[in-house]
Amino acid sequence: MRISARNQIKGAVVDVKKGATTSHVRVDIGGGQVVTSSITNEAVDDLGIKAGDKVIVVIKASDVMIGVD
Repeated sequence: MRISARNQIKGAVVDVKKGATTSHVRVDIGGGQVVTSSITNEAVDDLGIKAGDKVIVVIKASDVMIGVD
């Protein structure tokens, strides 16, 4: 896969929770970190995403927020 986004993180799908129109896909990216993505149910079905699949999380955003304790 070749795309312009530079923030690409490999991981494994932990689970997929489908709602009425949107699914929450949880991806284990290692080190105890999990990233959650909200995508359409249609995208989940088209890509055949299921728990255990190896995927790449692509983060493309104009704003990135940082918080501290």
